[in-house]
Amino acid sequence: MSAQFDIVIAGGGMVGISLALYLGEVLPAEKRIALVEGFPFPESLPGHKPEYHPSFDSRSTALSYSSKLIYQRLGVWQDLQQWLCRIQSIHVSNRGRFGSTLLEAQEHGWPALGYVVENAWLGATLAQVLHRQGRIELISPARVIDAQPSGAGVTLRLEGASDIELHTSLLVVADGASSGLRKSLGVAVSEKPYGQHALVANVGFAQAHQGCAYERFTRCGPVALLPLLGVSGASNRSALVWTLSPDEAEHLLECPDEEFLEVLQDRFGYRLGRLQQVGQRNAYPLSLVKSAEQVRQGVVVMGNAAHALHPVAGQGYNLALRDVAELAQVLADAEDKGETYGDLSVLQRYEQRQLDDQQRTIAFSDQLPSLFMLGDPVIGLARDLALSGLDLVPALKRNFVNHAAGVAAMGE
Repeated sequence: MSAQFDIVIAGGGMVGISLALYLGEVLPAEKRIALVEGFPFPESLPGHKPEYHPSFDSRSTALSYSSKLIYQRLGVWQDLQQWLCRIQSIHVSNRGRFGSTLLEAQEHGWPALGYVVENAWLGATLAQVLHRQGRIELISPARVIDAQPSGAGVTLRLEGASDIELHTSLLVVADGASSGLRKSLGVAVSEKPYGQHALVANVGFAQAHQGCAYERFTRCGPVALLPLLGVSGASNRSALVWTLSPDEAEHLLECPDEEFLEVLQDRFGYRLGRLQQVGQRNAYPLSLVKSAEQVRQGVVVMGNAAHALHPVAGQGYNLALRDVAELAQVLADAEDKGETYGDLSVLQRYEQRQLDDQQRTIAFSDQLPSLFMLGDPVIGLARDLALSGLDLVPALKRNFVNHAAGVAAMGE
């Protein structure tokens, strides 16, 4: 069996679904778009409203202001409202130093600097909005195992529930940082290991976070805490992303809760009172992974398959969504001009338009942690003055927040 599509998206995670939604919004109804996902895709629910009951251990993602604008356009934002926790302020500090700054939403006339949403709710909501839109053909469970140039497009071989061959003008590779499809296409990657692990867990404090996120830099790496909605038995809940040496991460994964909380309390301090509980802990090695090619004739690489970043400041997913918005707009412009979606010249326009945003965001996420780990006292003083200077120079602070929120990249 074979089928012809205009666009095939390989990977039905949050980035893949977001791109599918955006393409369904801006491209003509007669264009055939397929989403191929290896795991069974969620079924359509009555009213397209997923049921969700958060637990203390729910994993979360921080959405920037730019991501809010994107999801508002796609009709997703209203469906997310129930489980969003607003980031009203961000406190940035350097352990053992005087430099710190407080970034506040009200200073910029925004309702929030960002929003924290639990991954399970975000994924379920995106899936139901996709069903509601009714524009995308779902092929699941199945995965693309081979892609070969064929005329002006690409021929794809699938395995899974649908062992069929697809022909498409454009293949979007969005199957994650360890993308098997990217490897099969011969697309090289560069990897910069940081020699550190990120330990993630949810923690409970004695005091309410009041919508404040914390980025606490230490000699061992940053400690980030994101505000979460409370759940039964834990009204003051925050999401922890803690950068550690591999040995310390391994130890803190296995040690008793009491010891874990004691070490974290020492690193973070008492801004939210005493730590009271920690949930399930996980850790993973950190590295900067970049695809050597993001576009070639008939192919574009997106999301973590294109660039997987250090988690500091939570920039990775938000950058991926800006990539999604830009690619969709470029393809809509190509449609107006009568161009083929997979033409290299079309895809290069997307690459060039996103180049500055990608380079700036990747450099920020790459360099910031190492800057705060340098022990040179002169550099330490410069860091303190720079952090304190943000409070003294409103224009500088506003520019910093605009870039962190992604609105500068979107021209807002």
